[in-house]
Amino acid sequence: MAYCRQEGKDRIIFVTKEDHETPSNAELVADDPNDPYEEHGLILPNGDINWNCPCLGGMASGPCGEQFKAAFSCFHYSTEDVKGSDCVDQFRAMQECMQKYPDLYPQEEEEKPADRLEETAVSEAATTKEEEGSS
Repeated sequence: MAYCRQEGKDRIIFVTKEDHETPSNAELVADDPNDPYEEHGLILPNGDINWNCPCLGGMASGPCGEQFKAAFSCFHYSTEDVKGSDCVDQFRAMQECMQKYPDLYPQEEEEKPADRLEETAVSEAATTKEEEGSS
C-alpha cells in the first residue's frame, strides 16, 4: 500500500511493487498557447509581459520586484518618441530600492578614466623596465 510523508517542503511518496504493476490512468493535457505560465519568452502572444520568464532572472519577484515591474512595464508600454523617457521616476525608484540590497543586486563598479590612465601608466612602466632588463 502506498503512503506519503511530508519532510519540510518535500513530499515523499512511497509506492509498492503492486502500485507500479498497474497501468497509469494519468491523462495528459494539451498545452494551452494562451497560458501565461507557459514559457513563451519575455512577451506573451497577447503583448503582455511574461513575469515568469526565466530571462528576468527573478527580478520581478525579489524585494524590489514591484519597482522592477513598474519600471519595466512603463518602458514596455511607453509610446514616447524616445522610448521610456517617461519612465525616469520608476527607474529611479527601482535603483533606490536595489541600492538597499547590495548583496542581491551588486552594483558593477564603473572604472573611472583616471584609474584607467593610472593602470595603463603602471603597465607601460613595467613593460619598459622588463625590456630594459632583457637587453
